[in-house]
Amino acid sequence: MELSMVLGFWSVAALLVCTPGADWAYAITAGLGGRTLVPSIGGILFGYAVVVAAVAVGLGALVAANPVLLDALTVGGALYLLWLGIGGLVRSSRPLAAQAEAQAPPAASPVGSFLRGAGVSGFNPKGLLVLVALVPQFTTAHGAWTPAAQMLVLGGLFVATCAVVYLSVAVLARRLLAARPRGTIVMARVSAVAMTLIGLSLLVERAVQLF
Repeated sequence: MELSMVLGFWSVAALLVCTPGADWAYAITAGLGGRTLVPSIGGILFGYAVVVAAVAVGLGALVAANPVLLDALTVGGALYLLWLGIGGLVRSSRPLAAQAEAQAPPAASPVGSFLRGAGVSGFNPKGLLVLVALVPQFTTAHGAWTPAAQMLVLGGLFVATCAVVYLSVAVLARRLLAARPRGTIVMARVSAVAMTLIGLSLLVERAVQLF
C-alpha cells in the first residue's frame, strides 16, 4: 500500500472520528459509569471491528449496492439510539438529591455496557460511511496486497483512531466531572438528549429521502 493513500484515508477518517456524535455521547456516558468505562469503549471498538471484517469479505460492497439494506441499517441504528437516549433520560429523572448522593447515573453491568457499545458503533451511520463507502476508495486491485488485506489495514487504522479518541473523551469526562455531582448529572442528561436527537434526525432524514 502506498503511504500517501494510507495518510489520505487516515486524515478523512480521523476528522470524522473527532466529530461529536453518537459515539461521543456514549463515550461520555461510559466515562461517568465508573467500572463500565473499559467494557463500553471495548464494545464500540468491537462493533467497528465486526464492520471492518464484513467490509473486507465483501458484505460492505453488498450493502453499498443495495440502498434498501443501507436504509434498514440506518433506521435500525436510529431506533437503537432513541432507545438508549430515552432510557438514559428516564434513569436520570430521579430526584436531584438522590442522584447527587450517588454521584452518577445508575451504571449498567460490564457485559451490558459492552453490548450497548457494540450496538452504537455497529449501527452508527458515520462508521458505516467510513467503512462501507470510504475504505474501498483507498484500495487498489494492482497493489502487492489484496484488496481485502488493504481494507483490513485501513479499517484497523480507523478502529485504532477510535480507541484513542473515545478513551480520551471518556477519561476526560470522568476527571472533569468526578468532583462535581451536579455536573455529572447534567452531562449524563446532555448525552442522553444528544443520542435521542441524533436518532430522531436520522429517522427524519431517511423519511424525507423516501417520501
